[in-house]
Amino acid sequence: MEKFNNIHYNSQNYMKTTYKLIITLLIGTGIYSCSKQDQDFKNFLGDKEVTYPGKVGNIKARAGNLRTALVWNPSTDPSITRYVVYWNNKVDSQVVTSNKHNTADTIVAVIPRLNEYIYTFTVFSYDAKGNRSVPLDINNVKVYGPIFQSGLQNRAYNAATPYVVNPDGSLKLNFLQQDTSIITVGTTIRYTNRTGAIEERILPRDSLSITIPNYKGSTAIQYRSGYLPEKNAYDIFYVSKFDNFPTIADGLAICNKSLFKEVKLPGDAGTYSSETSISKLWDGSVGPQGFPNIFHADGDHRMPHTITFDMGKIYSGLSQVEETGRDCCNNPDDFEIWGIADIANAATTLNPNDAGWPAEAQAKGWKLLKTVKRTDDGKSAMKFNLDSNLPPVRYIRVRIKHVTTGDSNYSNMSEMTFFNDVFK
Repeated sequence: MEKFNNIHYNSQNYMKTTYKLIITLLIGTGIYSCSKQDQDFKNFLGDKEVTYPGKVGNIKARAGNLRTALVWNPSTDPSITRYVVYWNNKVDSQVVTSNKHNTADTIVAVIPRLNEYIYTFTVFSYDAKGNRSVPLDINNVKVYGPIFQSGLQNRAYNAATPYVVNPDGSLKLNFLQQDTSIITVGTTIRYTNRTGAIEERILPRDSLSITIPNYKGSTAIQYRSGYLPEKNAYDIFYVSKFDNFPTIADGLAICNKSLFKEVKLPGDAGTYSSETSISKLWDGSVGPQGFPNIFHADGDHRMPHTITFDMGKIYSGLSQVEETGRDCCNNPDDFEIWGIADIANAATTLNPNDAGWPAEAQAKGWKLLKTVKRTDDGKSAMKFNLDSNLPPVRYIRVRIKHVTTGDSNYSNMSEMTFFNDVFK
């Protein structure tokens, strides 16, 4: 029994000794292992500490034409001296030096010579020692080019009323509403001004018309639209070529009837009543009118008889007249239109039905603008081109020689409209 106890005691001592040895070996091994790993890591880093400069913030891409512009706010890290942008799996790169460290500032890196493709860019911040930040990627950056441009079309003009010639000599060009699915920045209008120089003006994207103040008549007008591929894009894409605007057939603008006034010279016919005054000829009525919305001669002046009025200003390019008869009868089918710039000393002494009246009128400075002969019933509005190479005209004298009914005293008309070629 005692022998057994001795054996048991010795066994316990052996086990304790063994455990102590194992623990000692494990601790020693661990300390040695950690020490070796630290030394290996230091050897890997060249016995230097790892430093990560601050990365950029709020990076965005602005689409361009075979290029892109990366825009970001700089890091506040004062040690940063440059940024490097990588793309094409870091095969290509661009260095951007900057000393900005205020996050309210903006740094722009324009990356040129790209393909029409979708890119991923990676941006690193570097300090003067060459330490770099953690990478910042910007994905799905679209770059546009000739494929996108080939699908662009110029903004459509208003085919129903492409232009309006204004009485002041300016020209208004009309366009249709822009398609809102694409971003138009404006349309360039190219034309020749009255000095013969080429001029360009921009039609804003939200405007339906543009007014050209000094267009030279009978010259070409061209237009070309510009587009953004995306909102806030870096580049504007223009349609590859200018299109031709419809030909401006003439520069005819309606003479301003609000300036017209009645004038009565010796020998002129009176009116049937105050309701049928000469001013009915410029009241803006459309189509043949009935009594009393007409000019109606008094019947006391045999034909040929005359009426006179003032257009209120001198027109240097008077080119056309439109005359509308009454809805029933006594419409002029043979009449003369005379004009003069200054009515002083222009009164004739002979009666308008005198054969010598035309010669006296010319001697007084009047110019025969047009002899009109109608072969219809004289009712509908009909335009007539005035003679060419006319002098400036302000005052009009109409000499009515014959009416459709053959009446010798009464003549009726609804409206007279004069057109001035403002480009002359």
